Amino acid sequence: MRIQLGYDLTYDCPQPTPMVLMLNVHYSRASDLEAPDYLTTTPRLPITAYRDSFGNWCNRIVAPAGRTRISGRTVIRDTGAHDPVYPNARQHAVQDLPQETLMFLLGSRYCETDKLSEIAWNLFHTAPMGWGRVQAICDFVHSHISFGYEHARPTRTAYEAFVERRGVCRDFAHLGVALCRAMNIPARYCTGYLSDIGTPKPWSAMDFAGWFEAYLDGAWHTFDPRNNVPRQGRILIAYGRDAVDVPLTNTFGPNTLAEFSVITDEIP
Repeated sequence: MRIQLGYDLTYDCPQPTPMVLMLNVHYSRASDLEAPDYLTTTPRLPITAYRDSFGNWCNRIVAPAGRTRISGRTVIRDTGAHDPVYPNARQHAVQDLPQETLMFLLGSRYCETDKLSEIAWNLFHTAPMGWGRVQAICDFVHSHISFGYEHARPTRTAYEAFVERRGVCRDFAHLGVALCRAMNIPARYCTGYLSDIGTPKPWSAMDFAGWFEAYLDGAWHTFDPRNNVPRQGRILIAYGRDAVDVPLTNTFGPNTLAEFSVITDEIP
């Protein structure tokens, strides 16, 4: 399967505005790209790049006063397989976890394990450890939260999503992450492309998506409480402790997002 990926973001800035952009496909999928997914700007601007502490690729620009368009296009090869399912994947005892996973057991800006720990143990202490427990968490989050773009709020935390019972994909993912961590399962927040390939039409306008990965049986595994079914065409951009680590754009000054579009289309 070949999938065309791309985005267009247009910002209006009243003054020169520094930005950090996290829009490139994750390096773990770089070998699947048919061409580099270069980020371009209109007008043409100097771009510098670096890897953050998680290995995600970041670009830096200073958008001038006025309108700036940020865009990218590429094609990626994909197996077309659905998200893999490993129902027998076991959960590690905390003392046996690799050191690099321990940060993903801790509370973070949007994932308040302290507020959700007792709730999590009351809900899931009888669920089978390992894959079954993470799936039980996803089942709960999927049914507990009502999805709607009108519910979007950039400051909503996992605990607030639990109480308010509404949100968008990042809220589903944050609550899943926080509940997993409360049950001593390392979990990290992911952002990227998720196509509608293989789902019934009509399709809504494409957007970037949020999901999470849980560490079980020596590997990171994909879980998506928003959709809660294995999906095709999932393309990772970045991962971190929660959404604060992986914003698509970080802007350091006043601005208005004037236009926004995402492309994730299967090429016949």
